[in-house]
Amino acid sequence: MNKDQNGRPLRPTMKIPKPIRLPEEKIPLWSLVLLGLFALSLALLLIARTSPSFAEFFNQHISGVLRVVLAFLTNLIPFSLAEFLLLALPVFLFLVIRYAVKHKTKSWRCVLSYVVSLLSAASLIFTLFVWVYGIGYHTPTLDVRLSLENEPVSAEELADTAGRLIDEMEDCLMFIHYRENGSSAMPDSLTEMNGKLTAAYRSLAREHAFLQSHKSRVKPVLLSRAMSYAHFTGFYTFFTGECNINVDFPDYTLPFTAAHELAHGRGIARENEANFIAFLVCMASEDNYIRYCGLLNMYEYIAAALYEADTDEGKPLYHEVTARLDERVKGELRAYSEFFAPYRDSHISAVSGAINDSFLKANGTEEGEKSYGLVVNLTVSYYKSLST
Repeated sequence: MNKDQNGRPLRPTMKIPKPIRLPEEKIPLWSLVLLGLFALSLALLLIARTSPSFAEFFNQHISGVLRVVLAFLTNLIPFSLAEFLLLALPVFLFLVIRYAVKHKTKSWRCVLSYVVSLLSAASLIFTLFVWVYGIGYHTPTLDVRLSLENEPVSAEELADTAGRLIDEMEDCLMFIHYRENGSSAMPDSLTEMNGKLTAAYRSLAREHAFLQSHKSRVKPVLLSRAMSYAHFTGFYTFFTGECNINVDFPDYTLPFTAAHELAHGRGIARENEANFIAFLVCMASEDNYIRYCGLLNMYEYIAAALYEADTDEGKPLYHEVTARLDERVKGELRAYSEFFAPYRDSHISAVSGAINDSFLKANGTEEGEKSYGLVVNLTVSYYKSLST
């Protein structure tokens, strides 16, 4: 034992431990990059709002490439990746919160860094929206692209257009098979229908350069019944490039809905324009059932507008037009009404409708959900152009 000069044992020197210093939490570089992309995307969107020509160029040459790449990648997946991601979202949020509580609450710096990281990751959704799809809302309108008038129409013009749709429907009826309940039966599988719509898009794209021609895949939604309560027939997901449709709805709605969502996948963002492109695509198809579906779906829009526009007592124009419908078509519409009855007044539809309405208005569509029905002006103008 060590001793001092007086022979007393030396006490061991006590080492005072240094305070533990937590590593300084910094905002990661990838977060800064994503926030920079967010700022760039916001600037691009503001430019597009003021310059339709810029929006047209960007939507066709940059967004168009991204949509093709996304469609190619997700076409390899047999199910809807978008639906899977949406269903997995609650689990993901739970894990994010759990991780934050366990590892990111040691100091206010940790909390701040983690929050900024989360916000930057969330900003990627906005960035994808702008680069893949959102700028399409600010391109020149479809009436300009197709040299059509887009003016208010009269009840007489609506009645004339409805009559022409009925006449063209009659040419298809001999090829349509109807079930006992009155609904028609689609003769093809979804895959076969998708192939025919893709071929029709290819044909239409030869006439109109703004339409993309690429392979895409319509995907059925597993939770279609839930979508019916929300009054959703389909949706396009810009972050996966997928066209998803509600297969719970009657067969005659499927080709038109699929063509509508495929139009979104080709850069047609506005709802009334996607409806009109869907009609043109159905009419460009060589398949009689697809043509029938396009005509009947468009007739429903025109007939609804005619009912509102026919202000004479008893609505004679409206009843004159509906009296011309073939009994098989009337049976189809009755079957649809019976199908839709349980969903008509669902509370979910009110919420989903309000969300969709707000989304459309935020992207420059002042009419919101009513914009779906604005397709009637384009259709009336289209048939008037065929007569001149």
